[in-house]
Parts: sequence; structure tokens; C-alpha cells
Amino acid sequence: MAPSPSSTHPPEVDADAVAAAAARLVGAAESGVPCAPVRDLIGADDLPGAYAVQAAVTAHRLRAGARVVGRKIGLTSPAVQAQLGVDRPDFGVLFDDMAHLGGDTVPIGKVMQPRVEAEIAFMLGADLAEGPLDQAQVRAAIAWGAAALEVCGSRIAGWDIRFADTVADNASAGAYVIGPRRLSLDAFSPVDQRMSMTIGGDEVATGTGAACLGDPVAAVVWLARTARDLGDPLRAGQLVLSGALGPMRPVAEGDVVVARLSGLGAVQVRFGKGERA
Repeated sequence: MAPSPSSTHPPEVDADAVAAAAARLVGAAESGVPCAPVRDLIGADDLPGAYAVQAAVTAHRLRAGARVVGRKIGLTSPAVQAQLGVDRPDFGVLFDDMAHLGGDTVPIGKVMQPRVEAEIAFMLGADLAEGPLDQAQVRAAIAWGAAALEVCGSRIAGWDIRFADTVADNASAGAYVIGPRRLSLDAFSPVDQRMSMTIGGDEVATGTGAACLGDPVAAVVWLARTARDLGDPLRAGQLVLSGALGPMRPVAEGDVVVARLSGLGAVQVRFGKGERA
């Protein structure tokens, strides 16, 4: 779960602005109508304010009965960082109702303005709360990796986002799909994965593990350190979506998306009618 503003953010965070931004995003999610960006309330580059909004929205979801099952890392691609004018990744929260297995049909209306990207998901078999949190420790903590599709979504109209907007909006998290093949790091190399993603049989994206902060495991190192610094370290049993291996693409009702990773096999999802899983 994202950290609470009161325990981790400096006093200069404007509590009224945070509350107004959170209310705007919650209202969009509950009504199904995208809202205006929130950077007019918290500033386009206000990192503490943006994470405070994310925490407030997360708290609302928890009160409504959602359960946190992991984290997602975003903005791992240099091209996307350049597009938003940032030089760092971000993270969001994964909730239990976001999870799907390969081959599932996801209602197109479940995620607002859906776009799909291919990634590697990691399941943690040990806490990442103490110690150096270096590559060796993080690799030892990973129980398995799998091919994954992240269905990104934006509560902000037209994906008109800057860094603070996407952070506040839970790093544009929507849903995710985990493939059937799950391997330990002894059995595959995340950085060497080659990815091809198709929609309706047409290749729409390619990439490699190196496109994700140079190495998907390095992305998890960054997340582990950041989460600990913010007072909410990664725990055993949590899933981590490590970041895109290639470009994100929009999807529509009826689309079948398949991502194939060279060492992890394929993961597929179909987008059907309806609003909820």
C-alpha cells in the first residue's frame, strides 16, 4: 500500500489540495466519467503531493473492502520518461480485483481508457524490508517470474497526464493478467527476454528485458528501496509488475492481446462486453 501522507510526506503538502485531488479521482472512478488532470491542484511535479493523493485514494479503496496484493512499477522506459519530462520511475498499488489469469476475458469497461503493455511479473517469496536491498538480495527474494500483461487505465480524460497526475492516479493502474508459465530466476534471465505483443494477430509492440530500467530486477531493487524508505516495505506473497518491455497500445471490445516472451512463453487476454469482472 502507498504510504500515508501524515507519516511520510513533509508538512508543505497542502492537505486541502490533496483531498480535492483524491475526491476528483475517486469521483471519476465511481462514475465512469474521466476527470480533468489534478496537476492544477497539486502541481505537475509535486512528488510528495502526488503520492499523498495516491495514498488517500488507496485508503478509500481499502475502506470499501479492496485488498492490496502487490505493487506496479511505471515509467521504466526512457522514451516514456522523456514524453512526461521525468527522469525517474513511479509505483502504484495492485488490488485483488485487478487480477486475472492468462486466457481470461476482461470486460472492456472494467478499466477506463484501457491500454495494454507486456511485462514480467515477479512473486516475492521473502520480505524486502532489511539489509542492503541490492540485486543479490532481491534476486534471492523472488520466488518466480511470469509473462504478464498490464491493462493500464487513466481516470484522467484523454490520458492528459504529467508526472504528478499519473502518480496520483495510482500510476495509471487498471488490471493485470499473469501467464501460466512460472519460473525461478535460475531458469530464465529477465534482462535477456525478447517480447512480441500482438492484437488480433498483428504485431503492435516489441521489446526486451533491457528496456525496463536496464533490467527488470533492477526495477524491483528500485521499488524495494523506495517502498522501505516510505515506510511500507515489500512483503513475501506480494506480486510486483516490474514495468513495460515495449510500447503501450490501446485496446477495444473484441480485441485479443497476446504477449510472447522468449523464456516465459505466452500470456493472452480477450476484451469482452460489460463493465465488471
